[in-house]
Amino acid sequence: MAHDNSRTYFVYILASKPRGTLYVGVTNSILTRIEQHRAGIGSAFTKRYGVHTLVWLELHSAITLAIQREKTIKHYTRDWKINLIERENPHWLDLYPTLPGAAPTPPDPTR
Repeated sequence: MAHDNSRTYFVYILASKPRGTLYVGVTNSILTRIEQHRAGIGSAFTKRYGVHTLVWLELHSAITLAIQREKTIKHYTRDWKINLIERENPHWLDLYPTLPGAAPTPPDPTR
């Protein structure tokens, strides 16, 4: 099912490495937002800690639901977030290249 980007909102988790530093965010333009994180703009936290691997993603049809989900996830413990990621992405693969329209990314020499 194709998603109209103007009506699809994404709650996402970035990681610096498997079980590393985590960042929870919300956006209506996942490609643009991940590219901003990777370019070091839009979030001092992700720039400072090198948090730019997309490891978890959830779609919502309403911004209010997406924001509430982001707040809920941020409130949970680190172990809960790790479990959430590993249920769907046990190997902590970068999900960015799997997104429709994603630009090819060079291999990460640190992995």
